[in-house]
Amino acid sequence: MKHKLKVKGKLQLYMQLTLLLGLLFAAVDVWIYTIDVKAGVVLSGFVIFYLIMALILLNFNRSILMNELISFATQYGQIQSCLLRDLELPSALLDENGKVIWTNRAFEQVIHKPKGFNKDIRTVIPAITRDKMPTLEQEFAEVAFSLEEREYQAKMRRIPLAEMVQNSDIFESEGRYEGFLTILYLFDETALQIALRENDNQSLCVGLLYIDNYEEALESVEEVRRSLLIALVERKLNKYFAAYDGIIKKLEKDKFFLILRKQSLKRLKENRFDLLEDVKTVNIGNDMSVTISIGIGSDGMTYAQNYEFARTSIDLALGRGGDQTVIKTPEGVSYFGGKSQQMEKNTRVKARVKALALKEIISTKDKVFVMGHTNADVDSFGAAVGIYRIAKTLGRNAYIVLGSSNNVVRPWVDAFTGRLDNDEHVIIDSEEALEMVDNNTVLVIVDVNRPSYTECPELLKYCRSIVVLDHHRAGEEVIENATLSYVEPYASSSCEMVAEILQYVGEGVKVRGVEADCIYGGIVVDTSNFVSKAGVRTFEAAAFLRRCGADVTRVRKMFREDANDYRAKADAVSQASIYLDEYAISVCFAEHTTSPTVVCAQAANELLNINGVKASFVLMQYNQRIYISARSIDEVNVQIVMEKLGGGGHLGIAGAQLVDVSMEEAQRQLRDTLKQMKEAGEI
Repeated sequence: MKHKLKVKGKLQLYMQLTLLLGLLFAAVDVWIYTIDVKAGVVLSGFVIFYLIMALILLNFNRSILMNELISFATQYGQIQSCLLRDLELPSALLDENGKVIWTNRAFEQVIHKPKGFNKDIRTVIPAITRDKMPTLEQEFAEVAFSLEEREYQAKMRRIPLAEMVQNSDIFESEGRYEGFLTILYLFDETALQIALRENDNQSLCVGLLYIDNYEEALESVEEVRRSLLIALVERKLNKYFAAYDGIIKKLEKDKFFLILRKQSLKRLKENRFDLLEDVKTVNIGNDMSVTISIGIGSDGMTYAQNYEFARTSIDLALGRGGDQTVIKTPEGVSYFGGKSQQMEKNTRVKARVKALALKEIISTKDKVFVMGHTNADVDSFGAAVGIYRIAKTLGRNAYIVLGSSNNVVRPWVDAFTGRLDNDEHVIIDSEEALEMVDNNTVLVIVDVNRPSYTECPELLKYCRSIVVLDHHRAGEEVIENATLSYVEPYASSSCEMVAEILQYVGEGVKVRGVEADCIYGGIVVDTSNFVSKAGVRTFEAAAFLRRCGADVTRVRKMFREDANDYRAKADAVSQASIYLDEYAISVCFAEHTTSPTVVCAQAANELLNINGVKASFVLMQYNQRIYISARSIDEVNVQIVMEKLGGGGHLGIAGAQLVDVSMEEAQRQLRDTLKQMKEAGEI
């Protein structure tokens, strides 16, 4: 039985329209018969003739029409294929594995491959990897890449083949077929990206420049030459930034406002802000070199936001010790300089102001919590003891938040608690602190300025009044909303700062002998027996503590080491290797010692005694982490080295902790960091 090909849809209606009109004429003819029979007969003849001619033409033209439609469809498919091949938009069809199935001429011109290229798309566009192609959950994907100095945006769409296979007479699939193709389009965005970069390069960057030691530098030169010194410094600043198409204007005697384009900022980064070192060459007989700090804000949504970024940056630069540049953007913070040791301030005005502010804050609260960093050392505990004595003198309940103390700190804790009243409970752990805290509690944080490094980070959420006393350089992570922040990188230790505060907080403060021992011991530890970072104020603080009853003999006995600790330290020193002729690197196996982290730090200090060593790094595996202790005397800023590894600290004392890495990998990361920073001139 033959199956005739029939049309349907609108075309079928169009072809049957003549017959429908004939039926309409027949209905009209019936109506005419009711009016006039003769007219109805005449019209009936016309209707019969019309229907016969319509049927003849319909049957005759059907085959012709079908042939024309088939011919048009064939030509239309060829035209469509030509259009796709000649489409100016580079296009390609990929299979499930990213293999090229079909390309048009524009795509072939981009990748310089002939027709029929059927290799993996990654061979010509490495940026289009399997993980960046569309998935079942996300049918569209975009990838930006560069090819032959041109920039493209690749847009891909996933085309499922389940419906095609289901309706196919050739393929058969058990269940639903999950295969797919990927259509790829390439959009040339070179001109757009050039315009965007040019617009970005012209964007405004705001900066603040402070002279760190304005008063001290002037005092080191003759009075008649002071105006000349300042004039020379200002001339150097103006000339330097004028070369970078920038504008610098004086706000105060030692503060300047800076405006420059982002393109100029990039050039300054490439030169690593050589102005920091250049300004130190200004010398007209002054004993002290002038140093500056620069804070820059960039990429903000508004000019006002850039200015806020600049203010944050300059505060961070000063908090890290000055003599450096800090650039803040929405993506993060970057540092330049900071190689020199900050000069000790001769004036104690700041210490007196901070002491009075601390006294006022404590006086308005009922309870005082003092907290240091995890794995507390003698400096942290000694500073906490000093704050405890201030709080008790002001008649407030004071508590020291301390976790499990190591063997180095435990003798000091025992000596301190042994002199307390029997009913006095001062040392508490984190759980007790969280239970006791209320709205009338002030939290004093000592020897640390990073919230994640504190003994109990959760305690920060429950205290409205927070005071920070620290001598480490500030990093990107800071304690926010602190009521009082006293961070002085020039200080040798937190205990030195607390000793100065004790002298200004009030005449009624009476420091006991054992408390003076704890504070004195913190200074001894962080200055390595007064040979590292010991300034005039350090010795004045030590003299004050001696007058309060600190006993040097008792302190020395407290620092005597365990025999196993000494062996582990000596073993680390003996196995040290010299890297790049300047850096001593060693591994300390101190897991079974009383205080592994302390032994590691002591080994790093010992390595500085080797001739030619500018910095020492000792690694140790402890509590499933790799601890790195970094030490230097004055030639290398180990803080910026440790910051590259996620740590921080001070110019001569720093550290870092690496998680989920082996000892070999940690050593490789350290060596690579040192090599890269030395080649870049950062250290």
